[in-house]
Amino acid sequence: MTESESQLRVLITDYAWKSLEPEKEILRTAGAGLVVAASGDEEELISLAGDVDAILTCWKSVTRKVIEQAPACQIIGRYGIGLDNIDVSYATEMGIVVTNVPSYCLEEVSDHAMALLLACARKVVFFDRAIKGGEYSLPLGSPLYRIRGRTLGIMGFGKIGRTLYRKAAGFGLKIIVHDPYLDAGSIEDYDVTLVDFDQLLQESDFISIHVPLSAETENLFNLSAFQKMKNTASVINTSRGGVIDSTALLQALEEGEIASAALDVLPKEPPAADDPLVHHPKTIITPHAAFYSEESILDLQRIAATQVADLLSGKLPESVVNRAVLDQANLRAKLDLSE
Repeated sequence: MTESESQLRVLITDYAWKSLEPEKEILRTAGAGLVVAASGDEEELISLAGDVDAILTCWKSVTRKVIEQAPACQIIGRYGIGLDNIDVSYATEMGIVVTNVPSYCLEEVSDHAMALLLACARKVVFFDRAIKGGEYSLPLGSPLYRIRGRTLGIMGFGKIGRTLYRKAAGFGLKIIVHDPYLDAGSIEDYDVTLVDFDQLLQESDFISIHVPLSAETENLFNLSAFQKMKNTASVINTSRGGVIDSTALLQALEEGEIASAALDVLPKEPPAADDPLVHHPKTIITPHAAFYSEESILDLQRIAATQVADLLSGKLPESVVNRAVLDQANLRAKLDLSE
């Protein structure tokens, strides 16, 4: 689908909402129209990228091969926070600005993480499955433990982690944090204890993961990590599926190294129909839904599109993630950087 009458063209690789009208309205102010991919597969994106001025992507990958075929592209915008589906390094090398929406869905993801924590603690899903399977039994799910006074370990104390902290504190949880990019002085306004990774694993009754997927974090939660956790502990992941080694998690659940896992994200989405983690009695799986609310989606559409419209109009977008590109001689965008 194209809007050929528009001088500028913005490629939408994929989206998870009903309408692109908010994007159309905002991009129209910059004289731009949409080119909407059908599948978002790499081959299709390569075929569409040749004459686009911008790319907006949700989950589909904007790879080096796609970028190579987009000689006029000035900006790649992410519908969301994480950037693991964009080759940011190569985009920067080519003089392309990359943006994201760092303030997006803070309330929704933290709500979802808290909901998963409570479901694990009170075995809500376990009891529901048992009753629907014909077993109405409290002892089946025992023991249960009081939430107040137990320890929540937050892995990654950025905006989402801090929003979760505010909600978890209301339940009386003791909160510890591991974030290698922070020191104690930078979080002195929060009633948390900064710990190393091993302490986080050993002391937490619940661990909620809020880190991007990178070379540092891929499979960070491996079998060794699970073996250091309490056998009554639960791990909750609303960040990226690749942060957890799925094979190791399955083994840890089978061998009783941890009590349960609640996952909104998986390494492969959607998972295979016979994925053993999906069917395991000690897991709760949701379909990458933590980001979603009607309000958050509209915010996302408007903010992501506005950043593209700003750049195409010569203005510096609010959330440039590769700011080094602004000083490069090959910067493709014609921006007023005087302010």
